[in-house]
Amino acid sequence: MTAAQLRSLRRVLLRWYDANRRDLPWRRNRNPYSVWVSEIMLQQTRVAAVLDHYARFLRRFPTVKALAAARESSVLAIWSGLGYYHRARRLHQAAKLIARERRGKFPRTAEDWSDLPGIGRYTAAAIASISFGEAVAVLDGNVERVLQRLYGQLHTKQTSWQRADILLDRERPGDFNQAMMELGATICTPRAPQCLRCPLNTFCKSRGAEQPRRQAARKRTAISYALARRDSSVLLVQRPANASLMAGMWELPALAPGVTNGDAPLLQVRHSITDTDYRVAVFTASPDQLHDFATNGQWFTHRQCERLPLTGLTRKVLRRLSLASKDSAGESICH
Repeated sequence: MTAAQLRSLRRVLLRWYDANRRDLPWRRNRNPYSVWVSEIMLQQTRVAAVLDHYARFLRRFPTVKALAAARESSVLAIWSGLGYYHRARRLHQAAKLIARERRGKFPRTAEDWSDLPGIGRYTAAAIASISFGEAVAVLDGNVERVLQRLYGQLHTKQTSWQRADILLDRERPGDFNQAMMELGATICTPRAPQCLRCPLNTFCKSRGAEQPRRQAARKRTAISYALARRDSSVLLVQRPANASLMAGMWELPALAPGVTNGDAPLLQVRHSITDTDYRVAVFTASPDQLHDFATNGQWFTHRQCERLPLTGLTRKVLRRLSLASKDSAGESICH
């Protein structure tokens, strides 16, 4: 593109963004803490899934100092249901570094942000450009797709970063980066892009979806859990601290394949994690099972459950059961 075309593209895209951007809570100010939290939550997670968690997280930890002072289990409890729990752990670690070693002062450049745990090149650039106006481009999946279509060719990751940097508006880098991401999320989507509505239509060499890529077949797995209740408490077990997935999180006791005591399940739900779809059945624990589970598990009341780092699946199951099941005091189980 010529210099005049680049200036025109930037102007057109920013005008479109100003008129059409979604009203998302993390866009209402440029506070680096709230922008940082949102960027971590949005990694590999849809906006719709983040909104409620984001609001609850900031109510519980309104400042970086509050987050740094919290216990990891408390952070995981609020994060429960978002998945990819290493994100929460690294966010917590980074908060401690900022609060204690940097005396609560946030980095101002992408280079300094990238020194913190859990922050890669994209996240560092997003925070620095949005919160501090640093003229540094971002490249996530949405931006990369826009660039591929805009230029009408495939290129390497490094070339994509270079092209993103060339397009970047130096006067409004944060808004321009968000505009590129917004365009990819709402108009230049993976399937059925809305080319006629796209503000960059006249600049684009593709104007349409690429050939669909062959998707890897998803795994399908059936798993069963036991629900054991005593008065107003439910029995949960904790994953090992060295577990490869969701270490230290609490969940319902798992049943061995085929062990159902011939009973009908209390509940059946579907649950998906990354590349696997689970069919989940929950059964009432038998007296023998109850004895075995109690050896390694702990009983928790409704209020205690609310503060536990539960796995997303366990929280989903307990919420579903709470719709029809009340404890002896009339309270729902761990909702």
